[in-house]
Amino acid sequence: MTSWLRACGSVPLCLLLCCLAAPRAEASGAGDSVCWSPTVSSCTECLGRGPQCAWCFKEDFLDEAGPSLRCDLPVNLLRRGCEVEFMERSEIKVEVNATVSSTQVSPQDISITLRPGSKANIIVAVEQLERYPVDLYYLVDVSASMQENLDHLKTVGVALSLRMTEHSADLWLGFGSFVDKPVSPYINVHPSKINNPCSDYEIRCRPAHGFHHVLGMTGNMSEFTRTIKRQRISGNMDTPEGGLDAMLQAAVCQKAVGWRPEAKRLLLLMTDQPSHLALDSRLAGIVTPHDGLCHLENNVYTGSTKMDHPSLGQLSEKLLENHIYSIFAVEKQQYQWYEVISPTALKLKLTISWQSVQQLLPCFSLHPASPVCLPTQVFFNITIGMHSCPDHGEDEDVTVTVRPVGYNESTVIRIHSKCRCSCGPTKRCNDDSQSQCSGTPDSTNQGPRPDPGLIQDSNRDSTRNCRADGADVDCSGRGVCECGRCVCEQSRLGAVYGKHCEIDEFSCPYGGGLVCGGRGVCVSGRCVCQDGWTGDSCGCPVSTATCRSADGSLCSGRGRCVCGRCVCDDSRRYGDFCERCPACQSTCQSNWRCVDCHLSHGLTQKEGGHCNNTCAPLVGYTEDVPGTAGLANRIFQHLCSPYKHPENGAFSDLSSGLTIINDI
Repeated sequence: MTSWLRACGSVPLCLLLCCLAAPRAEASGAGDSVCWSPTVSSCTECLGRGPQCAWCFKEDFLDEAGPSLRCDLPVNLLRRGCEVEFMERSEIKVEVNATVSSTQVSPQDISITLRPGSKANIIVAVEQLERYPVDLYYLVDVSASMQENLDHLKTVGVALSLRMTEHSADLWLGFGSFVDKPVSPYINVHPSKINNPCSDYEIRCRPAHGFHHVLGMTGNMSEFTRTIKRQRISGNMDTPEGGLDAMLQAAVCQKAVGWRPEAKRLLLLMTDQPSHLALDSRLAGIVTPHDGLCHLENNVYTGSTKMDHPSLGQLSEKLLENHIYSIFAVEKQQYQWYEVISPTALKLKLTISWQSVQQLLPCFSLHPASPVCLPTQVFFNITIGMHSCPDHGEDEDVTVTVRPVGYNESTVIRIHSKCRCSCGPTKRCNDDSQSQCSGTPDSTNQGPRPDPGLIQDSNRDSTRNCRADGADVDCSGRGVCECGRCVCEQSRLGAVYGKHCEIDEFSCPYGGGLVCGGRGVCVSGRCVCQDGWTGDSCGCPVSTATCRSADGSLCSGRGRCVCGRCVCDDSRRYGDFCERCPACQSTCQSNWRCVDCHLSHGLTQKEGGHCNNTCAPLVGYTEDVPGTAGLANRIFQHLCSPYKHPENGAFSDLSSGLTIINDI
């Protein structure tokens, strides 16, 4: 094990290691206040303020000034009389295990020690070996539209494989074919079409199939050539094919396909059509999601008619899991379809045209338009930082695996987060774990011990501090009382906190997937909402601004604001502000029959008595008023006139009732 600390200086490039020194801060200006704070009382709190800070654990250092002055920049502590050997500092340590050999990815084992706020850089080298073993699996669409491409493959595929041997002394090839799910409506299920989909054209075709594994990985080129030349087309009904479904089987059926553990794995899909996606199988009544497992029996995919097509995410996961690099060789018309699905799901893929296949494969191109071979070696600069310690405050070990796409080798990075302080032999860290409750002697001090009775009285007082007013249990029954403070229990449902463990993140109503809608805190099973919010789950705004229409009225004057939304008084009304009511009639329409009846038969109560069947609840009668000749006609015109009001130019807002004034 080779080790470098912060003072390692320059590191040879061949070691592929970069040490990051903690930044040095000068004791001037704002830098003096970066570490020091009157609230800092322990070593852990001090180092948590940043990698540039240090804690002085010297026994007689400024004791009369309080513990906060023990935390500062190293240059300030040194000036006040704290020597370097008495300083606890953020240590950044990087170790490379040189005993683990590698061929493509190096180094393969790295250990890093970090404190909160610190970070380290490492460099990982990836080398493309010219003679490294390569497994190449041809997965070919053999539907009828691929006839010309299949004939082309019988000549180009052989030449391509021979050319690949110039770049890899250990090339193995495999072959599989696919069409689509052999069920309706994807294929013609007439008995005469099942075994020979091309019978109408007097051509003998092979039956449609979801995936047929034809040839396992082999280094025998003659056998591979014979396999390609024996291939015949098949047929189906719809345009999309089952390519992604077949890809998943080729990826997960490790034993049947014969993928070698030590080889670079390439899966080449050849098709001239897009592929079916997850949920497409509902057309055939297949609703069972794909389980991501291998379902080959006698080299035939038996799960094709039982499970849905895999999702893009599921296929991507299986390609990554099995270290397979996928390449799509497609017709120009379908290039964009396969390119669109690349960034979001199939991260291990290239999309190329048929014309680029031959020149691409020997180089493993990174760009579909202009194939360019990978350089002999590339370097990845990786930065790993630690923001803060876990909630429990203890040291923690984390392992990260960095695996380049398409490679079966990786770099293992073991990260040790150092959260606790050691503080030398004096142990003056002031951390909770290294001191006892107030009223008991510090573990590092010597001298007479206090009276046990006084300690018991102190403990009883401490217990009272752990109970809320009126409570008869400590810490709301969800924690233990230690040194006068509640230590809340951990729950798998969420955090429990608060002075008396009275607050949690799970026992109150949820809104939008968040406890108390994310707008309050859960206290004793009830949401205490933030200002401006109310309701059981803090989902209702106190303000009525969302209920005010453009003219400033509340719900257009036709409703009330409930939980930020308008509730209309009339059930026929709707809309954000109760502004819509297609079923409502105007006052003229509502009262037409009443007015027409009275105008035809007279306006007195006696003459219009028989009109009461149609409008009695709406009509009120008054005594004759002198000088009102023609008033009834004017009332009628006012109620039912299609013209605007003569004074304000607006259409009249009519009342729902009528008062008939007798005309004399």
